[in-house]
Amino acid sequence: MAKPNPNGNFNIIATTLTGLEEVLAAELAALDMEFIKTGNRVVTCSGNLRQLYEANMWCRTAIRILRPIRNFKARDEKDLYQQVSKINWSDHLSLEQTFAIDAVVSHSTFEHSLFVAQLAKDAIVDQFRKVTGERPSVDRIRPDIRINLHMHENMVTLSLDSSGDSLHRRGYREQTNVAPLNEVLAAGIIGLSGWDKKSALVDPMCGSGTLLIEAAMLAQNLAPGLFRRDPFGFENWKDYNEDLFKMVWQTAEAKERQEPQATIIGYDIDPDYVEAARVNIENAGLEKVIKVEQADFFQTKAPAEHGVLVVNPPYNERIVSDDINLLYKQMGDTLKNNYQGFDAFILTGNLEAAKNIGLRTTRRTPLYNGAIECRLLKYELYRGSRRGASEEKEGTE
Repeated sequence: MAKPNPNGNFNIIATTLTGLEEVLAAELAALDMEFIKTGNRVVTCSGNLRQLYEANMWCRTAIRILRPIRNFKARDEKDLYQQVSKINWSDHLSLEQTFAIDAVVSHSTFEHSLFVAQLAKDAIVDQFRKVTGERPSVDRIRPDIRINLHMHENMVTLSLDSSGDSLHRRGYREQTNVAPLNEVLAAGIIGLSGWDKKSALVDPMCGSGTLLIEAAMLAQNLAPGLFRRDPFGFENWKDYNEDLFKMVWQTAEAKERQEPQATIIGYDIDPDYVEAARVNIENAGLEKVIKVEQADFFQTKAPAEHGVLVVNPPYNERIVSDDINLLYKQMGDTLKNNYQGFDAFILTGNLEAAKNIGLRTTRRTPLYNGAIECRLLKYELYRGSRRGASEEKEGTE
């Protein structure tokens, strides 16, 4: 297979979490990607090597940025092995480098992703052995080259993983509470809120501060890739352009806004969480941008006439509340009385308890927090008496 022209465009696949595809598509559009198309937990587009580096640096809601190298149909085991063997793997991998294959299989005659990964690995090492008499080693934990195999209905896409370690691991978070929010999900919630990056933003149950940090990074135009501790996957590729990546990194550093752009406030009733949030905020260099205080959500008041409130309260899944229904009722009362003029966004995996909020939702977005199916509930908290708006009870799904 001919190697793609590094100066020309090639296909790019960006993976994400369920419900965040449109947010990610907007991020890729901001990088001037072409032919952007959303799928299930994935966005495909076309771009060049610089844009591939930029996507890893800037995309807040991407988990991995993949570069496809071959598509084919695999009818059976022998066919899969032969199709993988058709790629000249020495174009992408040297004997001295370690590699790993991440396989995802769905709706196929092949049932097990581990078996598919093993077959593909055999095809690669056998090719090297035939040519050189030696074989590269597999390292599942920290490989130099990560290969992604996606099989759906026996159609296979083989890609190089340009990210390496998952992009949600930003590098700023040392302290976490018992149920930390994934950074990509937090960034997605901020994106779905439509926050303008200027008005006040409040998280009244901030835990270890992930929602606050992701919001502040957005407002300050701070690229999440700048926190990266490990190399990106593409830094081990044969066509890696060190000067080009240096330019992308330095451009990202120069684009950060130094002066605080918005009022961003977090509260938590637990002093340990407040301390954890402060440590993470300092790690992100955002202590001048984010204010965190120990406070009971139900005693807090809106810091401005308008703004956005985001909160990830207990669902009775990983964090158990004494009386979950009362907790959600008190949340609704506090929003209605103390946060008029705000838009509130509540991520919850307990829709029964959410009925006790007692306010009418204006949007319900399906999301997943880990394996827990959730809804991001939007409430528009009108000032004055928009008649009946705040009194109407929320219906069932």
